[in-house]
Amino acid sequence: MEYKTIQLAFDSGVATITLNRPEKRNAISRALVEELLAALDEIEKSAAQVVILTGAGKAFCAGMDLDELKALLEKTHDENVQDSSRMARIFRRIYDFPLPTIAAVNGAAIAGGTGFATMCDFTLAVPEAKFGYTEVRIGFVPAIVSSMLVWQVGHKVGRDLLLTGRLIDAAEAHAFGLVNEVVEPPHLMARARELAAQLMDNSPSSVRATKRLINGFISAQLDHQIAKAVQDNARIRATADFREGITSFLEKRKPRWSNE
Repeated sequence: MEYKTIQLAFDSGVATITLNRPEKRNAISRALVEELLAALDEIEKSAAQVVILTGAGKAFCAGMDLDELKALLEKTHDENVQDSSRMARIFRRIYDFPLPTIAAVNGAAIAGGTGFATMCDFTLAVPEAKFGYTEVRIGFVPAIVSSMLVWQVGHKVGRDLLLTGRLIDAAEAHAFGLVNEVVEPPHLMARARELAAQLMDNSPSSVRATKRLINGFISAQLDHQIAKAVQDNARIRATADFREGITSFLEKRKPRWSNE
């Protein structure tokens, strides 16, 4: 398959997906989500044993594309459910992918970009990387990713990140357990490949079985939580605060909340 928004490369058992919209800071578009899903399907059918996910340019992924963010204001409830379901599918696909996944976070990872990094089994980040579940700052709800986040970092840290919407650096993300290692930029991809090699020294079938076992601990809960999250995500988009949040963000002004 020819990809336009990502790059996919195979090398010695490692599949590397590079989000490739550097002029848009690798923002999430519908096309990018569809190509990510297709790439993961291609990788699963290949001989690859480990996946590395990174970004082209200075950012890892800056969240939703501004044009698609604006388009949300015109969507119907059913369209919003479909859109939320699509995001739930890519997050869950990364989270449940049978091979080990490594996020090599080369720069800002905001909102859905933080979500991509959160879903991977291992997260390496450069010191300059920024993370943030910023949805509440624009009248949104980080519904889908929150289902996984609280299992990873606990409720107190999860509430901090999700309710404040604040940005954190790689060092704080590491302290919270969102990042496994902080790596200087020149060594990021080399360290990711080194970790991949370490994983490939193990039995592939054992690694897959162990990942299935770990994910299985909360699979039923996630099924329920994500189904609810999709509905919550679609529902919030019908509120006045959501419309004001998106509009003020696009107009680069402070929002005037109505609590509706």
